[in-house]
Amino acid sequence: MVPRATFMHELDILNEEITEMANASKKAIEKAVQMIAENDLTLKDEVRQLDRHIYEMNERIDNHCLDIIALHSPVASDLRMISTCLKMVEDLNRFGRYARDIVELMDDFEEGKAFKRFESLRTMACLVVGLVDDAVYSFLQRDAEKASHLHERDDAVDSLYDTIFREVLTYMMEDPRKITVGIDLILVARYMERVADHACNIGEYVYHMVTGERLDPTKRTGHVEPVVACKLFDHPSPRTELDEK
Repeated sequence: MVPRATFMHELDILNEEITEMANASKKAIEKAVQMIAENDLTLKDEVRQLDRHIYEMNERIDNHCLDIIALHSPVASDLRMISTCLKMVEDLNRFGRYARDIVELMDDFEEGKAFKRFESLRTMACLVVGLVDDAVYSFLQRDAEKASHLHERDDAVDSLYDTIFREVLTYMMEDPRKITVGIDLILVARYMERVADHACNIGEYVYHMVTGERLDPTKRTGHVEPVVACKLFDHPSPRTELDEK
């Protein structure tokens, strides 16, 4: 292949690798929450395997990006795309790590009853999975507009976290025997809140990659999707295209 054709081929492979890692990261979060919600212990090993796969993808993509930079000296939009991939893999890797952290708490969860008691925690799980989904979708579709609105939806997640903290604190005060479970519930909510933050990071990277400008996360348009109770994984704007790529 001529140098330019070889370079474009490497970018296509890189895009496929990022897509694989992104889908694995999204699946890990879904499986972790599903395991607790449905008390399905069979998913524990699957989440651990996904976390390991995500970590290995992180290493592979890191090396691939550095090889492309060293061999092809990309500039402008091509360089921004590779830079975005280098940053994204760190956030996607955190998705896998937080998913594993969540499943490690399973032994304290009273056969899933504690999780089911807090509807706001299930709603938060829906919103977080939706944020991850749309963050990945914005990258695959180079959609700067969608990427620019992720922070507003993160505000709803932060608000739910505050609500959950107060609810669980009351739950522990009612019965001190539930303190261990309550602390773990707060940790699950905290892990999901951090996942949402990492999804917003991806949105910032995508916005810069597409537009060449930095996104100011402090600016808000006021457009925030309403927080409503939802079935687990019926998250906003489902993107089945991700599973087809």
